[in-house]
Amino acid sequence: MQYVTETTREAAYRWLVKLQESEIRKLRAVFSNSPSYADLTPVQYDQGLAWLRSLGLVTPAGTAAVVLRAKDPSSAEAAVARVLGKRDLEARKATGDAGEWALLALLRAAGAQDVRHVAAESDSYGYDVEATVAGHPLHIECKATTNARQLVVYLSRNEFETMRADPAWAMVALLVAETGQVHQAVTVDRRWLEASAPADTADGVCWESARYVVPPHATAPGIMVGTGRILADLGQGMNGVRAWGRSSGLALLS
Repeated sequence: MQYVTETTREAAYRWLVKLQESEIRKLRAVFSNSPSYADLTPVQYDQGLAWLRSLGLVTPAGTAAVVLRAKDPSSAEAAVARVLGKRDLEARKATGDAGEWALLALLRAAGAQDVRHVAAESDSYGYDVEATVAGHPLHIECKATTNARQLVVYLSRNEFETMRADPAWAMVALLVAETGQVHQAVTVDRRWLEASAPADTADGVCWESARYVVPPHATAPGIMVGTGRILADLGQGMNGVRAWGRSSGLALLS
């Protein structure tokens, strides 16, 4: 995701507020000449406006594409946050879908049998892909990310309870490039997942989703089936980065 400086954000919020009642040409003069807005430069105001256009919050005609609940910076910030949140969800879904399809291909290339993309049928299974490896069932919850620096995964309560009840369940995390190529695969220790889960602290109150920052010691390279491995990681990572504290190439085991 594009990095945006605090000054660009502040300029954007001012534009969005003022565009509720004026036009770009007049506002340029205000931002350039009024002492109240002199803490930011014309270049920073231009960057803020360009960012709003890229988010679709300013129309090609130069008007605000959203009506703020109140004409203040906090309302403008909330409007921007809603757009960024939607884009983040869309990006995460696209990465997740790419990871699941890549996992299907990796399993088939590794010789797994009866590979099935159950997440395409329903999200009630508690995992995404099932397969058979050397006669043993494997139920994989796939977590895909583009972040090579830190492995962060989200586990739903349904996935968590499935893990606890299903000995064939495994979590596999994939580092996916924009091209859809997989640069790393690790299996996350299910014992660590269970031990690190939040506690339900009151009757009738339970957590429904948990965010895990997974340390390297809670992962095993490749795709593990019991104590065996059907996919190993070797070689260099994406742009030379050591993904999640380990090397990040992939190689099928013969």
